Amino acid sequence: MKIELAPLPYDYTALEPKIGKRTLEIHHDKHHAKYVNVANQMIEGTDMEKDDCATIVMKSHKAGNQGLFNNAAQAWNHDFYWKCMKPGGGGKPTGAIADQINKDFGSYDEFKKQFEVAGNTAFGSGWAWLSWDGSKLVVDKTIGAGNPITDGKKPLLTMDVWEHAYYLDYQNMRATYCTDFLDSLVNWDFVNQNFASAK
Repeated sequence: MKIELAPLPYDYTALEPKIGKRTLEIHHDKHHAKYVNVANQMIEGTDMEKDDCATIVMKSHKAGNQGLFNNAAQAWNHDFYWKCMKPGGGGKPTGAIADQINKDFGSYDEFKKQFEVAGNTAFGSGWAWLSWDGSKLVVDKTIGAGNPITDGKKPLLTMDVWEHAYYLDYQNMRATYCTDFLDSLVNWDFVNQNFASAK
């Protein structure tokens, strides 16, 4: 089972003006594609050839195979990230995830504050996450290709804060990108689906 590079779930211009066409073309067609291709090359001829991407992430992490982990996890993270956004998204969530956010963080504003801090303080390249740890929602940041699944958590939402995710549109203004991600891009329907399957 080769790791697949799925097409974006929307047109390259769909997230404008927050994320531009050129950013998505380079990010998806170059960066994401390279992670997929390198990971597939690395599993060729091994016992992981028929595994899905998440299994490869876990096996490479457990084995300490950092090179394979980096590429497989980045393939997984990016596939997940695209689905976390949609045209006309963002704002306060509704449904079960909204209730759980209020329960575990006290308010949406407190969650938003913690999520933006995670994104803004991931030193260098990394990710901000909203995950289910088995009993409550938690916000994490990971560096490089890190993913909460290696800690037994179920990711519900992620924001890519590698520079290639935002630099053409925001330059050094990562904080503005983080705010725009929550205010204008998050696909809360996808987050609710993930939450329903995680519990």
